[in-house]
Amino acid sequence: MPLTRVTPGARTVRSRRVKSALLASAVSVCLVAASAPATPLGVGDRLFPYLGNPGYDVAAYDLAFTYSGSNSKPLQAVTTIDGWTTAALDRVNLDFAHGKVESVEVDGEPAAFTSAGEDLVITPEDPLPQGDWMRITVHHTSDPVSADGREGGWVRTADGLAMANQADAAHLVFPCNDHPSDKARFTIRVTAPSDYTAVANGLPAGVDKAGNTTTWTYRTHHPMATELAQVSIGHSTVLHREGPHGLPVRDVVPTKDRELLEPWLKKTPDQMTWMESRVGPYPFETYGLLMADATTGFELETQTLSLFERKLFTGSVYPAWYVESIMVHELAHQWFGNSVTPRTWSDLWLNEGHATWYEALYAEERAGRTLEARMKAAYGDSDGWRAAGGPPGAPKPPTPGQKIGIFRANVYDGAALVLYALRQEIGTPAFERLERAWVRDHKDATAGTAEFQHLAEQIAGRDLGTFFEAWLYGEKTPPMPGHPEWKSATPASAGKAGGKASEKAGGNTGGKTGGKAGAKGGDKAERRTGGMAEGKAAAKAAE
Repeated sequence: MPLTRVTPGARTVRSRRVKSALLASAVSVCLVAASAPATPLGVGDRLFPYLGNPGYDVAAYDLAFTYSGSNSKPLQAVTTIDGWTTAALDRVNLDFAHGKVESVEVDGEPAAFTSAGEDLVITPEDPLPQGDWMRITVHHTSDPVSADGREGGWVRTADGLAMANQADAAHLVFPCNDHPSDKARFTIRVTAPSDYTAVANGLPAGVDKAGNTTTWTYRTHHPMATELAQVSIGHSTVLHREGPHGLPVRDVVPTKDRELLEPWLKKTPDQMTWMESRVGPYPFETYGLLMADATTGFELETQTLSLFERKLFTGSVYPAWYVESIMVHELAHQWFGNSVTPRTWSDLWLNEGHATWYEALYAEERAGRTLEARMKAAYGDSDGWRAAGGPPGAPKPPTPGQKIGIFRANVYDGAALVLYALRQEIGTPAFERLERAWVRDHKDATAGTAEFQHLAEQIAGRDLGTFFEAWLYGEKTPPMPGHPEWKSATPASAGKAGGKASEKAGGNTGGKTGGKAGAKGGDKAERRTGGMAEGKAAAKAAE
């Protein structure tokens, strides 16, 4: 997506007149097409075929939410989308599935709209030419109460709301092009009773009080995927501290828990310095933790403001080293997944594998939980993970209604195992150069497996096609370079695969879960936890 845009104020007003017979003919074809029934579209993602929409490129979102003070009532909302058309459009499809649309405007003029599947289908007064700037404004509600059988989007906390949109739930909150391949900048405005505090991605851009309400405005300085949007509304305190190079770090906590959580929050600057020493400068304008007083079953790397369950830090189940490694997992995602965003959801292994990798390195360095032991244990379970969820580079599609989604152990410790094998294959110095080059060369962009392989081959100075084909797409786990003695067990049942690597290694299967399934019962070794497949680690780690 181009980073340089014509600003909305500078765009020229589109002529409403047909100026040639050729254009008239093209428009007539579009109008004939417009008479056909509205249908849901998608960008062709293998795992989520109806996510995203073709024909345009979003440059910016302006989201305005009005919160009444009750997290069980719909919010009034206005979503404004600025973008370019990449094809001539007689209709524009947006992803939107859980709210009432009250009106739509295209370039300031009323437009017809209807729904088709989980799409909002908009028909402007006149067709939109290719290469044109457009502005779509949708007045709608945003419902924080989950639809039957569908989780994600708004998270209802003890005193308000937060967001968890990964992987396919941003369009349950606001109309959008809900696919990571179309990143955009965001302005987010929240109006709420003045005894609430609202915080969102990016940096503050204004606080305005009017009567008994306050409007908070935040803006991102870098493009962001819709699944990474975050809004917190609650009786919260915002804590400020300084990160590396003077970077502003701000945390959002329930006011009543401010002192209780401070010992954990003050660890973030050191963790950021640790990550920078391995992959380079932090890629965004700010960072911090959002501590949600809610039961989610996951932690989530929302851009510049990672979402955590409060009880992860206030309970007594998890040892300190374990909680800290989870914090590093979500922090690592700011580079891997947020700044460098997957082109398709099949590239998820690049996000979760890298976050798990740095989580494991941190646990090795700070708690003596050796990476090699964890990877050997993962190798033993790898064939089972591949049978259950597919190989890391080609995960199986999600089953409708199944919470686990695409977030299984194969894209966490299974993908970290691929990175371990790659380091064994090309050597540690080349691998470390690859990691730095990857986040530097693709900052603020989208990239996929093909680009990662190409960069690895450039740095290694040789073809790695056979390596990546076997490790990312093979039904069976290839022999581990340097460890021919490692064995992967034949899975007794693919459905039971997952989660045992960490139990054996004395670690955990990654940052989003906090090992909660293991602490609460081993029957949930794999479940959808906001982006984490998980095992029995906590039960072992807490012993």
